[in-house]
Amino acid sequence: MALLIDGPRVPAKSRATKQLVVFLHGYGADGNDLIGIAKQWQNLMPDAAFVSPHAPEPCAQAPSGRQWFPLTMRDENERWTGVNKATPVLNEFLDSELNRHRLDDSKLVLVGFSQGTMLALHAGLRRARAPAGILGYSGVLVGPEHLSQASARTPVGEPPPILLVHGSEDDVIPTEALFLSAEALAKAGIACQWHLSTGIGHGIDGPGLMHGGIFVAKCFKLKLGLEAKVRI
Repeated sequence: MALLIDGPRVPAKSRATKQLVVFLHGYGADGNDLIGIAKQWQNLMPDAAFVSPHAPEPCAQAPSGRQWFPLTMRDENERWTGVNKATPVLNEFLDSELNRHRLDDSKLVLVGFSQGTMLALHAGLRRARAPAGILGYSGVLVGPEHLSQASARTPVGEPPPILLVHGSEDDVIPTEALFLSAEALAKAGIACQWHLSTGIGHGIDGPGLMHGGIFVAKCFKLKLGLEAKVRI
């Protein structure tokens, strides 16, 4: 049986949950690292509930943090092995959360950062039914040669929409990862939008958050106000 995970939550602002946003944190962090984004996105999607689970394993390099899988850089297959091992754990959590809110995958968006993006892309593209969207900050597509396995489709038979956001000065996961990931997805017939945050390192800036929030709202087919459209 997969390990149970949990983490901080922010309920829907309207108290009537119609969508679910799940944040997947980076290596050495925990669920508290991303949950604050919920407060910045609530006005765009007042019916969305947010949850940011802690990864299942303690992090060897950051004892107070967590990891979805080890990153020792000693094994070239480490990332591929890791996302495959972590996916059942995440899927059990996603299924439980969706059932709890009486929602299906068409009302789910996965948002990852760094290692969390690796997992969001891998798991989201392989769900039995595609989520409404996948948003990845500062990450990379793991195992692009295996995209033939990415069989998740929306009710209209399409892969989930994807937005990748990356800092132009990222020294942890180089900016090249953004373009390589987008190119691999395109070759596999999976549409991918991307945004480059100029001058930003391994992190998320204001414009990146705004682009991400609007992307998520559009995945949920929400109508955006004039202010949101102008700010992007």
